[in-house]
Amino acid sequence: MPRILSFTKGPDDWKALLADPEKHWRKGYSARTLAHCWEAVKGFPPEVADAFSRTHEPLLQNLTPLLAIPEFKVPLPGGKRASQSDIFVVARSDAGPVAIVVEGKVDESFGPTVGEWRAEASEGKNERLKFLLETLGLHEPLDPAIRYQLLHRAASALLAGVQFRAVAGVMLVHSFTRKGAGWEDYEAFAGLFGTPAESGEVQELATQSDIPLYGAWVAGDCRYLES
Repeated sequence: MPRILSFTKGPDDWKALLADPEKHWRKGYSARTLAHCWEAVKGFPPEVADAFSRTHEPLLQNLTPLLAIPEFKVPLPGGKRASQSDIFVVARSDAGPVAIVVEGKVDESFGPTVGEWRAEASEGKNERLKFLLETLGLHEPLDPAIRYQLLHRAASALLAGVQFRAVAGVMLVHSFTRKGAGWEDYEAFAGLFGTPAESGEVQELATQSDIPLYGAWVAGDCRYLES
């Protein structure tokens, strides 16, 4: 049986959901910043709403958030750990449900590259990577400089989308960096699909998947870094 959903009363309720609350719940870091930003508004944060409002994608027209779940886990084969997204949003467009995985970033990296991850790859890790590539419609050889985290977050948007019978999945990077950290990694990821990344825009990525995948990099309001 799935865990029973518990609603938050404010940003501090997000802390207990983290894998390591004392390490990750710090002022100026992504988990806390994202919680304060999303709890401060009704619906999408303004910059996120603006990005969705400008898209001409038919499946994303008039997108309205219905439910946001912090630290949402999507099980993946080939290991014990699920892909844990900062926020999972179930939204509704004119075309139907849309699954949105939100990854918050400040100045931390997206973690190991595929090359680094493969250096100590077990049989299970190789199975997981093969599954992620199949889910995203990607093929070997894969650029070893690609950040592994972006692969499993994007796949999570598709897997959760199928679970919720969504018409589309979205991987949204909500960035609060003042230094541009992570942008080149996101550009390289979008390039896997032949898409030149543009900040603040929702762009189609995978089309050979069960449902279409869209990506977006949105710059957040840096005043929440002080929350």
